[in-house]
Amino acid sequence: MAWLALDEGYEIALVEGRVAVRRPAGRQLKTVPKALRDHPEVDRLRRLAEWLDRHEAACAAQVDTWMVSSLPVPTALLARVWPDEAWQAALRDLAVVPDTDADEVGFLRDATPEGELKVVNLDGETVRMRPLTVTLPHPVLLPDLDDVREFAAELDITQRVEQIHRATWTKPADLSPAATEVRDYAGGTFPSRFSLAARATGLGYRVAGGYATCKVRDAGRAAEAAVWIGEPYWEDESETGPLNWHDEEGRAVRLGEVGPVAWSEGMRMAAALYAGRKIEEGGDA
Repeated sequence: MAWLALDEGYEIALVEGRVAVRRPAGRQLKTVPKALRDHPEVDRLRRLAEWLDRHEAACAAQVDTWMVSSLPVPTALLARVWPDEAWQAALRDLAVVPDTDADEVGFLRDATPEGELKVVNLDGETVRMRPLTVTLPHPVLLPDLDDVREFAAELDITQRVEQIHRATWTKPADLSPAATEVRDYAGGTFPSRFSLAARATGLGYRVAGGYATCKVRDAGRAAEAAVWIGEPYWEDESETGPLNWHDEEGRAVRLGEVGPVAWSEGMRMAAALYAGRKIEEGGDA
């Protein structure tokens, strides 16, 4: 961003998302001088920086939603948003699968105004494609995920939205047919229900009633994973409860009917909550 001259003999600009100040053609100052902290132009830039931060977070959240729900994304939409740096940062290097070939996995490198996508396929070749839509597959759906991860490491790929290296859980084959809950991460103790709820929201999960929840679409069906975190107004020590899943009507789903993405994302949420528990001295880490 270009430097803006102020009457006070300074210049200001946004540098790496923050307000920077310098003397004309001089060295950038380490902090904003006290005399400029309430300056209208400094305040305007500060508010712009805050908006850009929110925009960047919103773009990443939307891309994450597309990925965990395996929703088809129109190629024309990708081409439309690609010039925006925040969208590009969220989308660049994500694994995509075109609607024309479910086996053609590639890492997205560019989307042209004409609606053409440039991807690096798993043979290391840059290819151009014009599918009507693409999916950003959840990693649990990718065959040979370990090979994909190894290849991504060779290309030194860094993803703004966690996809390839996202922690995944595979549903066991020996589940009880009638079971509706998982207790692998139950019993994690927190100083208060508030601290447990704060951890859930800090991780990006929704807190509703006594539960931390996350929604996904799996094989075209909506599912919500939920972990019990305690009564909303409980002020004393609290524990993580069991993990279960519900359908769109709020009915409990048997574990055998939970799809692979819903299973993985539910277990990921439960594990992340449990990881913040109190560890007693001399207890298990």
